[in-house]
Amino acid sequence: MVGKGFRFVSLHLALLSLLLATPLAADEFRSPSLTALRVDWRAGLDQLRSEINSRPQIAGDFIFAPRRTVPRYDPRAMPALVQLNAISSRFFTGITRSPVPVLLPFDAAAYLDAQRSGAPATLALSRYQADFNPVDMFDAGPAGYSATFSLDPGAGEGMPSRVYARPVEVQITGSALVYDIADPAGGKGEPVKPLAAAYPDLRRFIREGYVRYAFTRFGAAYVVSIQCLDSVARPRRLACKEAYPVAERFLKALRIAGGQRMRPLTDVASNIIDRPAVRSPDFSYRPSGDIIPNTGYRKQGGHPDAMAYAQIRFPLEKAPAFVRSQSYGKRDKSEGPTAFPWRDNFCESRSFEVWQCGGGYGHQGEDIRAAGCPPPGEGREPCDPKQRGVVAVRDAIVIRGVKDQAATLQVNSRTEHIRFRYMHMNPHAMNADGLVNGRLVSEGEKIGVVSNYLDRPAGTSLHLHFDVQVFTRDGWIWVNPYVTLVSAYERLIRARGREIGPEIAITSQPVAHALPQDVLKPDLREGAGGEEN
Repeated sequence: MVGKGFRFVSLHLALLSLLLATPLAADEFRSPSLTALRVDWRAGLDQLRSEINSRPQIAGDFIFAPRRTVPRYDPRAMPALVQLNAISSRFFTGITRSPVPVLLPFDAAAYLDAQRSGAPATLALSRYQADFNPVDMFDAGPAGYSATFSLDPGAGEGMPSRVYARPVEVQITGSALVYDIADPAGGKGEPVKPLAAAYPDLRRFIREGYVRYAFTRFGAAYVVSIQCLDSVARPRRLACKEAYPVAERFLKALRIAGGQRMRPLTDVASNIIDRPAVRSPDFSYRPSGDIIPNTGYRKQGGHPDAMAYAQIRFPLEKAPAFVRSQSYGKRDKSEGPTAFPWRDNFCESRSFEVWQCGGGYGHQGEDIRAAGCPPPGEGREPCDPKQRGVVAVRDAIVIRGVKDQAATLQVNSRTEHIRFRYMHMNPHAMNADGLVNGRLVSEGEKIGVVSNYLDRPAGTSLHLHFDVQVFTRDGWIWVNPYVTLVSAYERLIRARGREIGPEIAITSQPVAHALPQDVLKPDLREGAGGEEN
């Protein structure tokens, strides 16, 4: 058995060495690699038993003896989980779709005990959630689950005395799939001594606009995060140090709320992506990482990344469309502000943290502009430049509060755990269309129009900001979507683009596929909420 395991690791080490030594051709794109984690549901069941036994009045109602007369992956094999899911699904729709134990600040045992004792039906759910409000967003699927809760200003015994301008939002994701990203800053953080007994491997760190708490339990990866400023407090913004007690209150309240044992996921290997053979006579693009000179943070350059992180439908309804800078376009010496070739603007200078960019700061995504209306002519369809359609890039669930200026689509499947964010569409129009938390959208479905909203109408130029986040052991992290968009546009126009411009050496990223954790550290991110220009 030892020899077999050694050969397995040696094979993947050899594959890693080969990929590191072999550069991609200048215009070849690669898909990402993902590691599937093995979930220990027996350990989850043991924790659930401990939590239920804290309420002797109801402990006898739960059946923890395994049912050996049914298949291993039949829900009835763990009857206590079936019973728990029946309670939790009233508040967390679809919780049985999670293949990892769902940890939430919901004390199902306390809730059931109160109901048995005749507690009034009107009793606030926050009573059983450590004062956190009912869940704002909950999504469970084949890769794992995500949820968002909030704590009202002044709520929670022992919380800081400062009254915040708005509720503090806490996010949690648990996943059995993690993306293998070669992030040199991944895996870092400091221990949290007060929580060390409950979470032996817990790491706290501030990254890309969030304080994050990452840990492993039952073999799965979990990250709790709060958006904050890594600085002194401001009247309307939470300082990260102020967020610590809120996040730690959340962590102390986590209980197993549900989930269901399923067949293990499989690792996803990185491959060269197939692209159209026919060449486009028009579509051309400059290489990934080739940003306009001197527009990066402290005049640093871009970051070449040949990864197409997902196969998506292009986010604009129709071609032609142009990926071009909306902040530094006048510095670009190409053919014009809305012409080919495309140009990467992921690492343009902004105040937003981005791990891939020089100095750690960048744009977070790509600006996309629709083509202008052609001159009126006989037989041409009417054209309104303010009605250029924006579409869903995949079948996905929407993550968006009614006050949010950005809409995020999340894909949660057996082979992907990825998010796509759209910015600058009018929030009032999105509310009217029901583009809010929990809405399901289909690939190609129109979800808005290219607009110019940034804090107010006409706050920026008419364009769409589009970015991509993937889940890692350190949370949701931004990755460069440029090549993903090039690949999607080629599928839209059914023709292959032509890469032009200076040669930039692009090599494949290391594939951390199935390597031991002490050999290669993971990566990090939990989507920050910066607004771009």
